[in-house]
Amino acid sequence: MAAPSNPAIPERYLARIRDLLKDGERKILGLVGPPGAGKSTLAAGLQQAFAEVSQIVPMDGFHLANVELQRLGRAARKGAPDTFDSAGYVALLHRLRAQRAGETIYAPEFRREIEEPIAGAIPIHPETRLVIAEGNYLLHDEGHWAAIAPLLDDSWYVEVDDRLRNQRLTQRHEAFGRSAQEARDWVAGTDEPNARLIAGTRPRARLVFGWGA
Repeated sequence: MAAPSNPAIPERYLARIRDLLKDGERKILGLVGPPGAGKSTLAAGLQQAFAEVSQIVPMDGFHLANVELQRLGRAARKGAPDTFDSAGYVALLHRLRAQRAGETIYAPEFRREIEEPIAGAIPIHPETRLVIAEGNYLLHDEGHWAAIAPLLDDSWYVEVDDRLRNQRLTQRHEAFGRSAQEARDWVAGTDEPNARLIAGTRPRARLVFGWGA
């Protein structure tokens, strides 16, 4: 099922978060899923539901800059595991687990309108009790990515119908400047190989989230 435009997160998932936060300590929730699965929509919904205590820390802020992707010859594969600063994201999560009172930690943010990451765009406050980590490769088990799962207090795999997910991805690419054919080609040649890799991490999630489930 696709994520609705104004989603209502089923109560059983909200109850799981409340239970996670019972001890008053900071928790990191990982939301994982293929491109177009609705991870950002779910993250925003959870942040709204727990607005006083939560913040989102997206993996996408660790995209390598376009100029670096060009230098490495990876621009046509943007979104693959080796097109991110995975070690940087791991380091950020370590810092967030050990954040001190009075300390603000800054995270980068990915801006789709310019297709670039922006450093220091998200201030994470020490009183934040729920950090919502959101991204494709949080349960990937190769390279630096493998260090992320042990840093998560809970991990959810966001599942959605592939046809609807691809339709959403195609529309997203068109909205940000690609032609209809370019959008379809990018989905088939780049997004789908990544999606298959991410789907392989599903068994490592502690819960599978489905809209309306």
